[in-house]
Amino acid sequence: MADPAALVSESFQTFVREAPEHAEAWGAMVGGLAEASALDKKTSALAYLAVLAAGRLQSGIPFHVQIAKQAGASREEVVSAIFELHFTPGCGHRFGAET
Repeated sequence: MADPAALVSESFQTFVREAPEHAEAWGAMVGGLAEASALDKKTSALAYLAVLAAGRLQSGIPFHVQIAKQAGASREEVVSAIFELHFTPGCGHRFGAET
């Protein structure tokens, strides 16, 4: 399995490099939210993938696919989280739409 850190988008790497204090605060916030979540890690990772896909935030998908796999998600679960169309109505059916 690929190292998730190797899949971090260039834009996020730039954020960490250029604004390290903000990146540290971001990481603390993300960690705190994860600790407070009632969801198990796999469910949380799959939900996050669904949000990324519905929001057309493709740059984060490779990293978060690996996080989901490390949390025990199967390929089929990852594919479903990203592509099942019942997630898109809440985001305005944006799959394939030009923005």
